[in-house]
Amino acid sequence: MIYFGPAGLGGVNEAISNLEKYHELGLKACEIAFTYSIYLKKQDAIEIGKIAKKLGIFLSIHAPYFINLNSDDKKKIEASKKRILDSCMIAHYLGAKRVVFHSGFYGKISKEQTYENIKKEIIEMLEEVKKNKWDVELCPEVMGKKNVFGSIEEISKLAKETKCGFCIDFAHILARYENYDFDLVKESFPQEKWQCHFSGIEYGDKGEKNHKKTSKDEWKKVLAGIPKNKDIVIINESPFPVEDSIEGLKLS
Repeated sequence: MIYFGPAGLGGVNEAISNLEKYHELGLKACEIAFTYSIYLKKQDAIEIGKIAKKLGIFLSIHAPYFINLNSDDKKKIEASKKRILDSCMIAHYLGAKRVVFHSGFYGKISKEQTYENIKKEIIEMLEEVKKNKWDVELCPEVMGKKNVFGSIEEISKLAKETKCGFCIDFAHILARYENYDFDLVKESFPQEKWQCHFSGIEYGDKGEKNHKKTSKDEWKKVLAGIPKNKDIVIINESPFPVEDSIEGLKLS
């Protein structure tokens, strides 16, 4: 089963009407983007979550972009963890099952040490999620820039060693590896449930440049390459996420 939906729900006042619109269009997923701030309060989250559940829309959250779990500044790491955990708290009240985030940068630290540093912080956050009894998965994302932590191998290893979730971004994979490498993806993520992102993408030697409208040909490649025997959520992050999600739904 594939659940298609857009990145973005809009502001608090339009969230419920947007969910109703997505439902009418046949979309069954939505990722709420806390790009710059966690803009939902507890009571709003509860009300929005009730409607999403009633409409059969699977919710997830994208944590704020200002995150680096591999900073050489301990205060920045703690602030990053707080943003992720605050997102988890709101996800719990929403009934959103997954919190997607960008893990961090290599900087001047080796890839091996970066992995260990990020793994340590994720384990600490998982303990906090468990302590608070939040029914939420932490989902570090496969990233599209080569100087950013988040290769297929790194995210797969994190999921295996910490039991955290994951987010497979096929646009990022295309940018980072210059092909979708479906065989490596399937081998790396044997889990039955996948959280995925997809959109058109511009890329160069260093990987991702920017997202763009998703072409029909790219949709066809991804839909042909992903497994047919898993529950897969595909969140579209193009500049036209609703329109492109509908295109994916039509082609599936």
